Amino acid sequence: MLYSFINSLDKLLKFKSAAAHCDIPCKIYDPSTAQIAALSVIRFIDIINELEQPLSVANTAQLARLVREKEIHASKVKEEVRVIWGDYFKQPQFDQFPDTHALVHSIMLTASKCKQHIEREHAEQLLALVNQFADSFWQTKGIATYQAKSPYPPSEHVVYPDLKSA
Repeated sequence: MLYSFINSLDKLLKFKSAAAHCDIPCKIYDPSTAQIAALSVIRFIDIINELEQPLSVANTAQLARLVREKEIHASKVKEEVRVIWGDYFKQPQFDQFPDTHALVHSIMLTASKCKQHIEREHAEQLLALVNQFADSFWQTKGIATYQAKSPYPPSEHVVYPDLKSA
């Protein structure tokens, strides 16, 4: 009923159309949060694997906290990538990077592996995939990227936007 009323009113008054690619058209997207979360997953796995065996009560409590944070950050990767993929990427970006859907799906699956396991290789793969996503994101904006070692542990390579080229 309300839709019919507004639709009739629109036909009569000819409202101007508004278009936005997301819930709120803020135009602020940046994959760096996903990259930092992926780096954090690697770091948590490193710390978990450094715990002395057998685990003391204190280290058992530390392990529980580390596993919890690892899983939170793996979920954060998924959420941040999902928002950019769902709200920012549209047909022009998909035309430019036709493998985006497969890449995002790989990120989701790999982040889930990171939640399920503590093998560093899964976390390194997650960061590599997120870096690939970040690179394609910045390219859709016409911004070149470069790779550099992150300035904090685990000191892995991260894709950064070359803002001088913008």
